[in-house]
Amino acid sequence: MTLMFIAQDRLSVSKTNMRHSRKAPDVSDILPTIRKRGVIQTLLVRACETEGDYEIVAGARRFHAAQLVAAETGEAEPLPCRVLAAGDDAAAIEASMIENLARLDADEVTQWETFTRLVKEGREVADISETFGLPELTIRRVLALGNLMPRVRDLYRREEIDRTTVRHLTMASKAQQRAWLALLDDPKAYVPTGHNLKAWLLGGQSISAAHALFDLEAFKGALVADLFGEDRYFADAEAFWTAQNAAIDERREAYLDAGWSDVVIVPPSEHFSAWEYEKAAKRKGGRVYVDVRANGEVTFHEGYLTRAEARRVARGEPVASAEKPTRPEITSAMQTYVDLHRHAAVRAAMCGHGGVALRLMVAHAIVGSPLWTVRPDAQSTRNDDVRESVETSLAETRFDEHRRAVLAVLDLSPDEPTVTGGNGDDQGLCQLFHRLLELPDSVALDIVAVVIGETLAVGSAAVDAVGNHLVIDMADWWEADATFFDLVRDCEVSQALLAEIAGDVVAKANENEKAKTVRKIARDHIAGADGRTKVERWVPRWMRFPPAAYTARGGVATVAAAMRAMRVEPEREAAEDEQRLAA
Repeated sequence: MTLMFIAQDRLSVSKTNMRHSRKAPDVSDILPTIRKRGVIQTLLVRACETEGDYEIVAGARRFHAAQLVAAETGEAEPLPCRVLAAGDDAAAIEASMIENLARLDADEVTQWETFTRLVKEGREVADISETFGLPELTIRRVLALGNLMPRVRDLYRREEIDRTTVRHLTMASKAQQRAWLALLDDPKAYVPTGHNLKAWLLGGQSISAAHALFDLEAFKGALVADLFGEDRYFADAEAFWTAQNAAIDERREAYLDAGWSDVVIVPPSEHFSAWEYEKAAKRKGGRVYVDVRANGEVTFHEGYLTRAEARRVARGEPVASAEKPTRPEITSAMQTYVDLHRHAAVRAAMCGHGGVALRLMVAHAIVGSPLWTVRPDAQSTRNDDVRESVETSLAETRFDEHRRAVLAVLDLSPDEPTVTGGNGDDQGLCQLFHRLLELPDSVALDIVAVVIGETLAVGSAAVDAVGNHLVIDMADWWEADATFFDLVRDCEVSQALLAEIAGDVVAKANENEKAKTVRKIARDHIAGADGRTKVERWVPRWMRFPPAAYTARGGVATVAAAMRAMRVEPEREAAEDEQRLAA
């Protein structure tokens, strides 16, 4: 390797440099030093095809910083360089990455781009691992990012999605990645991230292949693996449980054949707590408890009796036969049969008991369950003035009073920000359901109103539908404030508002005024200030039920027309039905 000083205008960043073709790197950390002392550490370069020109393999940040200093001082000093032999692209790439990894951490997407170039140059994963001193698994993880769509990689590079999210996205097919990106682009949609993303990809339940008691090679269902190579998951939870329960039955039969007095299956809804039992040998009547978890994990606890049974055994008393049956009355398959038929009977019977069904629905909406996901609307806005206007409004204050009353009736903490949005706890669901059964219909309906109010989507057609049905007069709930008028920026709209508030004469007299002046006159009329006639109970057309527009440019009028069509259609269908019956 040759050491020499090279003029800056003879240098350029090589395509093998890991920071090539990206925007100018951040050099703020080294710029003060280079201003004071110049470039001390050598750049790694190699000769170009043009004689006398060199390309920078490593040291692009020092080069960019030196150029900035040259622009400030007007003097471009030659830079110290070590010259590589020409022609070995792989060696140049390795040199670039080794130096850059030692100085400024490269993001994983940049590492992927560089490692990919090395693989194309013929380097094996083991070679790359040895060169950079990184585990092979780390190299494979970085290379796995190549299976992601380019936009997903860009989001990860810009740190708009975290590592857990991108790891789970490596399990997604291209179609699933596109579906997830569509959710990300929809401001009203829920975007699953982190560990919630894994459940979304796997249909709500993520069961690791490590928990399978059966032969995975013989399993006919699909398995999904994250491309980092650490975990595999069952794509179909139902198929997993069919195979897992069959394996549990086989193990149970084997235990009974081996002489154990009983094998007790502890279902996912329960839990085996060792402190409630004592160890007991097989010859003393000890049982096997099979603890089955909802995540698919199964643990076999051999040789246990209840504490009471263990004390009787210690006194030499036999354990009652009723307490240690030879085997359960029904198999897991029969238990599934019974559960399905009981489920069918309950939901059929509820069709005749709307009050019970209503209370169960409310309990699900509040607590949640594996099949229910209910989220309160966040009422989000980036405008602090808008947020304060809503939070201090009469309507929001009144709704908060009802919310706190519901929290008190349900014995929930008054500090809870919302009634809805529980974690799906089965025990909590049952307790809340029984509490709701104790309440009269009027109170239950009040709770329904709060639950629906929290989960009613802002700006949705449902808001218009309810507002029109209840004939809501917004003047009862809202009064024009400073925030409202500050948000009116359109001159034509400002004139239309003033005409509606103060009359055509006043609007005509001020038609040449600036929009700010027009808005102030309108505000003075609302407040009765500066000698203006006070106007009470004024509501802009946009906020009325149904809404309307002020100009021909539309938007609001379209919504109103749609709502009118929704009301007319059922009436027309009813009239047609009457005509058919009369015929």
